[in-house]
Amino acid sequence: MMKFKWYVLLLTAALWSLPASAATNDCFPFVGEKYKFDVGWEFVNAGTAEISITKQGADGYRVHNFARTNGFIDLFKRVRDTLVSEGLCIDGKMQSTLFTTDQVERDYKATKHVKYLYKEHKVEFTKNGKTKMFDVPAGHLNVIDAFYLTRMNPPSKGKPLSIPVFDSEKKYDVTVKLLKRERIKAPWGKWVDCLVIQPELKTEGVFTSVGVIKIWLTNDARRIPLKITAKLKIGRIVVRLTEYSKT
Repeated sequence: MMKFKWYVLLLTAALWSLPASAATNDCFPFVGEKYKFDVGWEFVNAGTAEISITKQGADGYRVHNFARTNGFIDLFKRVRDTLVSEGLCIDGKMQSTLFTTDQVERDYKATKHVKYLYKEHKVEFTKNGKTKMFDVPAGHLNVIDAFYLTRMNPPSKGKPLSIPVFDSEKKYDVTVKLLKRERIKAPWGKWVDCLVIQPELKTEGVFTSVGVIKIWLTNDARRIPLKITAKLKIGRIVVRLTEYSKT
């Protein structure tokens, strides 16, 4: 059975209301947000995902993502995956400092640590105890941080957004396009206008098996991710927001 990689769609969703602190809010106004999502594979309820965002020091932030399959899917492919993204606000701009993935998928286990050594213009990539160094200029983000940057600066029609990222041992510019505007029903019961965006990813790794990704963001100042879809080699995954809060 295919590997479920839907946990990273939360950019992905992860990819994006009110300030929690003056310093962090300069470039990352999402501290205090919490989300819960239902994840479906075709017509099957596959599992759930949760995201929480906390403050790290005076100028930092931490995004914690946890995803799990439900009891039925556990019979075929048990998933317990954790992703953590950390970063800083430097001169009013986001800078990723750490990206970790801890994948537990039935018999498959993998741990990855990516340290963004921006002062040295390097990235340290470690997978299952083996480390590699890459030349990466300061300013490159991980894919989760790229999602939050997109929430603050969404693309407009005919003007895609380009963000430098380092992901899966590669550095490149991820392009995010605005596809259309559409009204969908929010978990709080109201129909809301949304921006439907599409990130164009060039790497695999945690995005293995994921095809075209679409994300529905509320068309307001918060740009809350309400829905995410992705085509897979077999079927389609649909991620829907069920709970949202901001402290």
